[in-house]
Amino acid sequence: MEILVVEDDSRMAELISQGLKENGYGVTLVYDGIEGFTQFVLCRPDLVITDILLPGINGLDLCKRIKEKDESMPIIMLTALGTTNEKVEGFDAGADDYMVKPFEMRELLVRIRVLLKRSSAIRSNDVLRIADLEMNLKTKVVKRSNREINLTPKEFNLLAFMLNNAGRVLSKSEIAEKVWDTRFDTGTNFIEVYISYLRHKIDKDFPRKLIHTKSGMGFILKDNNENTD
Repeated sequence: MEILVVEDDSRMAELISQGLKENGYGVTLVYDGIEGFTQFVLCRPDLVITDILLPGINGLDLCKRIKEKDESMPIIMLTALGTTNEKVEGFDAGADDYMVKPFEMRELLVRIRVLLKRSSAIRSNDVLRIADLEMNLKTKVVKRSNREINLTPKEFNLLAFMLNNAGRVLSKSEIAEKVWDTRFDTGTNFIEVYISYLRHKIDKDFPRKLIHTKSGMGFILKDNNENTD
């Protein structure tokens, strides 16, 4: 497995590179965003690790460019910033996971394994449906009442998880683990932020509400005509 690391801090970059190589990964290491995108196109890695603050183009723009080329490419974003707004911005750019510096190498390795396993998994069902909401996993098209709905990559993953678990209450910790591959931090509200994004896009303009809140328990996607929020 080949991993592209884009990190302008030479000491951090070497530590990550060494840790990956010691665990059997091939590594392409670059120090700026423009070269990062060039190497992505040339070597087509299995996973990308990128800092946010980079010379050339920043990690957010790099992430967007990579996802435009390959929507399924797993990307882990590294940053010294850990607020909800920074995390939301990273996920909206297409990042699949987010790690705040400093971090332990063994945690990074676990997250890499999870993302690589998920990206290589073969989905047996290409279309998920509930009521008049439809998601095509192959074409990445989401429609409600035949109206196409544009979602960010992370919104898409969250909705796919909820569709796959329709009718079941999902706790914030489960959503964090399954969609973001991380433990839920009670000090942040990024899950509520993304639930709000989804509600705005798939529920707001429709009389039948599909996303409901179970107070103190979590969220549930279900088909009924009663809004239980």
